[in-house]
Amino acid sequence: MPGTIPQAIAQQGGAPPAKLDVVLRVNGTEHALTLDSRTTLLDALREHLNLTGSKKGCGLGQCGACTVLVDGKRVKSCLSLAALVEGREITTIEGLARGDELHPLQAAFIERDAFQCGYCTSGQIMAGIACISEGHAGSPEEIREWMSGNLCRCGAYDHIVAAIQDAAETSSQPRG
Repeated sequence: MPGTIPQAIAQQGGAPPAKLDVVLRVNGTEHALTLDSRTTLLDALREHLNLTGSKKGCGLGQCGACTVLVDGKRVKSCLSLAALVEGREITTIEGLARGDELHPLQAAFIERDAFQCGYCTSGQIMAGIACISEGHAGSPEEIREWMSGNLCRCGAYDHIVAAIQDAAETSSQPRG
């Protein structure tokens, strides 16, 4: 009969989702968590570890506000299951500074006024660090291409590109 629920589905009765014990290494510290098997890395960071620098934007991996580094590579944390990054090194915006010394890209964002509302800033910085380490900061055009997965609704792109260029130049010099 059209519109009825198949009997097999009706009998499932909504079993609770499976829980997993996961150890996430975030910003150099291991955290033992018990998570729903469907928990994204973004939700684990924000809701279980209270690391709210990575933002929930689109939830579809299109805006880049949730970008973090996993083993040094940029990852959209809203698309990654937390259980699948167990044992890997996760770096968030909260893990960049060394005490009171900002990461060179964080300092460049301030110097170049590369943020307005600030919502995308953490994702932009994390993706920018990856862009530099991947060797894709040779020109403004190259930076724009490799940063195209991170959106800024305020339109601060010129300042973001300039900040990445500044940090790329700084990172090619010994850090003292």
